[in-house]
Amino acid sequence: MPLSPPAPREMLHRRAIDIRGWRRADGLFDIEAYLEDTKSYPFENEDRGTITPGEPLHGLWLRLTVDEAMVIVAAEAASDHTPYTVCPGAAPNFARLAGLKIGPGFNRAVVERVGGILGCTHLREVLGQMATVVFQTLYPLRAAQEQAETARILATGQRPARPPAMVGTCIAYAPDSPVTQARWPWLRPPATDQAAE
Repeated sequence: MPLSPPAPREMLHRRAIDIRGWRRADGLFDIEAYLEDTKSYPFENEDRGTITPGEPLHGLWLRLTVDEAMVIVAAEAASDHTPYTVCPGAAPNFARLAGLKIGPGFNRAVVERVGGILGCTHLREVLGQMATVVFQTLYPLRAAQEQAETARILATGQRPARPPAMVGTCIAYAPDSPVTQARWPWLRPPATDQAAE
């Protein structure tokens, strides 16, 4: 269902973000993002002169190479378009992300390595979305591992101390959701004798 019809309006700014996940021939995975900002009107820029409608103010690339454990093996940034001539100087610093694991604490670690004057606000912002795309890209591997773990739990009755990390993160994965109950049947509450009465 689309959004409701908007009030009369004029577009002033557009940010487009395209993120893609790739399986490499060497067994690693590349997650590649492109961020582009454009305006619908001309404006003056101190370093570039007049920026025309549709001309990118920002045209930024970021690639994370990750392994199956979601550890960043390499990171690379590039700037096709920036508002200031000094901005591309932040790109090499994104190589500092190598070694980080995508998971709890990732955003904090990103700020430590490329926060503030070490990095680029826009590239840092897109990293959170890239982390989600890592999960989506590695889904076939994670799903197979999850199925094997669920089969082990059902066969042995040995439940983990904690539910899967996704439980409780959205409406679909609420603890009592039918999606959660179907995906992780070992989380279902035990049947009671009262249900039979």
